[in-house]
Amino acid sequence: MEKLNVVQMGAAEAAKAIREGHITSEELVSACLERIEAHEEKVGAWAHLDPDLAMSQARDADMAREEGKTLGSLHGVPVGVKDIIDTADMPTEDGTPLHAGRQPNDDATVVSFLREAGAVIMGKTVSTELACYGPGKTANPHDPGRTPGGSSSGSAAAVAAFMVPLAVGTQTNGSVIRPASYCGVHGFKPTQGRISRHGILPLSRPLDQVGVFGRSVEDVATIAERLMIYDELDPDMRIRSRPNLVETALDEPPVTPHLAFIKTPVWDQADEDIQGVFVELSGHLGEEITEEALPDFFKGAVEWHRTVMEADLARNLQEDYERGKDKISDTLREMIERGQKVLAVDYNRAVENRLMLNGMLREIFEKYDAIITPAATGEAPAGLDSTGSPIFCTLWTLCGTPAITLPLLEGSNGMPIGIQLVGPVGDDARLLRTARWLEGAVGAE
Repeated sequence: MEKLNVVQMGAAEAAKAIREGHITSEELVSACLERIEAHEEKVGAWAHLDPDLAMSQARDADMAREEGKTLGSLHGVPVGVKDIIDTADMPTEDGTPLHAGRQPNDDATVVSFLREAGAVIMGKTVSTELACYGPGKTANPHDPGRTPGGSSSGSAAAVAAFMVPLAVGTQTNGSVIRPASYCGVHGFKPTQGRISRHGILPLSRPLDQVGVFGRSVEDVATIAERLMIYDELDPDMRIRSRPNLVETALDEPPVTPHLAFIKTPVWDQADEDIQGVFVELSGHLGEEITEEALPDFFKGAVEWHRTVMEADLARNLQEDYERGKDKISDTLREMIERGQKVLAVDYNRAVENRLMLNGMLREIFEKYDAIITPAATGEAPAGLDSTGSPIFCTLWTLCGTPAITLPLLEGSNGMPIGIQLVGPVGDDARLLRTARWLEGAVGAE
């Protein structure tokens, strides 16, 4: 099989081809490494890459297949891992010189689960500074003069540039959905508390969520399902059966889904491109979509999110601030200093308001299968000095709802624009099924 075609395979397709002996993991990893070598200088997706280690894992995967061992759902498939997620055999430097040379002793839980599934941990993808707003070296693969988004910059860019079929990231505000939209890939953030965060740089316990990047709904379902295993080391996880994400995502909906088009209180921040394409999309979907307005209570969500995030940053990054605030960006330093002044009563009220928000959302989801809304304010902005606005993700991160962005639209400059679908808390599988239906409904290949 031609190497160009190999690197363009989706994760589910590649895993099947490896299981059936049509390709080897060594062939796939080698092709990905060649792709990285050809494009990394322009894209800058990788914080750490050890080709010898990647090839060693691939050969081990091929040997396991030849010996007839049980193969996992991601056997032999290369995966990029965001550089705030601990790996025992690679450094994890968190996008900051303050952690240069940091070498964890153990894998994060998600990395352990990936290895158990047979995945090849390809390397560490670039994170913004401490997974906040300070950009890393990564550029958008579609236009290197534009941002890839953040903070999971390298993960989104690596998948978009066909360097790996899958990558793992995190989201505390808009760090999975936004870069997936800017880079034109699928980004999926499951319900908060469904994927373990143990071994991942903590920023905010109420807000931190793990997400994944891939080239199709099936791909993100395949990796997310493997990661949705209970871990007692994450205090927000609960024992529950693992959802059948892949099976459900590939099923046809029993009835035609009905979507709620919700602009949210920040619609005025959407570019003309976004406003125009959503009008067209609504017209295309016809009776399957209805515009709904959120109650006025939702207008406080952005401020509540900011209160929680900045107070938690002040606590979790206190040591970095005290020993190296001169090496922290002005933006992050100001966020930490504002967080130091947050009153406990304001913090607790902001956290508690999530319950009221989700209660109101449940009433909406009684009538609709999913909410459709922008993934970002528009195309990836020009310039690499910022990562763009996460404002269209903030509400859903605060509420912990599952969300997925689909690369279905294009802006006036030819750059990708993602459609964000949001589902009710805990109903990740149905959200993925609705997402796959939507892709068919708008004529996606």
